[in-house]
Amino acid sequence: MSSVSLNEVAQVREEADCLWSQQQVMKALDKMAAALSVRIADQHPLLLTVMNGAVIPMGYLLTRLDFPLQVDYIHATRYGEALSGGALEWIARPRIGLSGRTVVIVDDIHDEGGTLHALSQWCGEQGAKEVVTVTLVTKLHDRKIAEPSDFNALTVPDRYVFGFGMDYKGYLRNMPGIYALSE
Repeated sequence: MSSVSLNEVAQVREEADCLWSQQQVMKALDKMAAALSVRIADQHPLLLTVMNGAVIPMGYLLTRLDFPLQVDYIHATRYGEALSGGALEWIARPRIGLSGRTVVIVDDIHDEGGTLHALSQWCGEQGAKEVVTVTLVTKLHDRKIAEPSDFNALTVPDRYVFGFGMDYKGYLRNMPGIYALSE
């Protein structure tokens, strides 16, 4: 059971600062999908959704990619319902083989980059021909431990963000834009 109360969730939602509206997110996804298509359209790629945060961005991204591809998921987290990251915890690995494939990892956020870096390395160890990384947002700060993603739709300030797949203590993934905790 979550340690957060529904009153707290309601208050966070009410006081949140909208950083990117749904319309702005959609335009950014259009632009990113066009660039990604140029890079991988002829590769018969395997797109891996990083659960749970990338479910919404992946769904909208898929409708913008007009070429043969396969989809699977990977579930590993450093956050769980916490507000800061810890050790990588594996929950589920893809069922489709990665050997010889162009693998596109779709994640919600590039914060410090540890999760995406670990997943990319793991895909390479599984024999992926190429690993391409895609994130909905990149957080702007100087604490990066890994290179930025290959494709990124938007940037956000160094604040706790949620919505459009990203959560606040397990809630608010369904917010239609990208929001930050009120300052």
